[in-house]
Amino acid sequence: MKASQSDFDQYDGHAVTAFHLENDNGVSATILSMGGIIHEYNVPSPAGETTNVLLSYPHTKDYYANPFYVNMLIGPAAGRIKQATFDVAGETIKVTPNEGNNALHGGPHGFSFVNWDGTTDVTEDGATLTLHHQFEQGAGDFPSMDVTVTYQLSNDDRLTLSFSGQADAPTLFNPTCHTYFNVDGSDTIKSQQLQLNSTRHLAVDAEKLPTGDFLDNAGTPYDFSQPTQLGTAIDGMADTTEKGFDDIFEVAPAADHEIAQLKSTDSNRSVTLYSARNALVVFTANSFTDDMALVNGHGHGTPWMGVALEAQNLSDATRFTNFGDITLLPGEPKHYEIAYQVHY
Repeated sequence: MKASQSDFDQYDGHAVTAFHLENDNGVSATILSMGGIIHEYNVPSPAGETTNVLLSYPHTKDYYANPFYVNMLIGPAAGRIKQATFDVAGETIKVTPNEGNNALHGGPHGFSFVNWDGTTDVTEDGATLTLHHQFEQGAGDFPSMDVTVTYQLSNDDRLTLSFSGQADAPTLFNPTCHTYFNVDGSDTIKSQQLQLNSTRHLAVDAEKLPTGDFLDNAGTPYDFSQPTQLGTAIDGMADTTEKGFDDIFEVAPAADHEIAQLKSTDSNRSVTLYSARNALVVFTANSFTDDMALVNGHGHGTPWMGVALEAQNLSDATRFTNFGDITLLPGEPKHYEIAYQVHY
């Protein structure tokens, strides 16, 4: 096991640090202090080469030039909050909108826009990085919150993100990581197979806000109950505005909390996702365009060059009693985990 850090670059007046974790099998991960970005998740091959199963950019500025939160930490609340307003503990809180009238992914001062403090360690359980930040409430921000995110790479080739939050005033806590996978390193993810522990997804309105209704997956392109080639599913969405997926799937975690698997039948490389929460957003990078920065190993932006798999609670849950609890109350800290296990 190894853990180290190095200077990465500069962004927005911040010195960005790269934290490196490596296990005894040669699997490694690099995480940036800015945005908690998972820059690389590398797996070895029998020929001695390595493959990064994530989309990644060479410079921090390139991540922020792409508006789709590539590999960034998301919080305090993943997804969209209608009218940037929510009710918690009998109080109505208004935050700054950053997508029309709505708040997306924690707003303009969320987890993605922080240069986190980080420390590394090596224990018998794995190589770890601990990021920490105290979020103070400014005008239009979420209530103050103390947040720690720990990344642990273990010898079973699993990268686990542990989120811990505590607050002095009622607020929301529904964090995730906006990881974009391409387990082949190929030009698109269309030949890769996705399987989800899901039988239905959320209906949304024209602003992609949940209506509260659920739609059955069976018999539609949304049915990933068996390993399904993403190209076939995406082709089934040709008549939609998105031309692909940007959808909130309700998931039922297995006994070991497995919720999804993305696999390449060409390389037999795969990643399995674990989460105890009830939702997974699947976004097939439909909106990536050629004017976006050069993606390592993939060329300039093109649709379907990766798939974002965002484990979380059903979003905007304070509006719907059956969506689950995303509140964070004083004296009641919350903890969540998301794990990615690679097979190669």
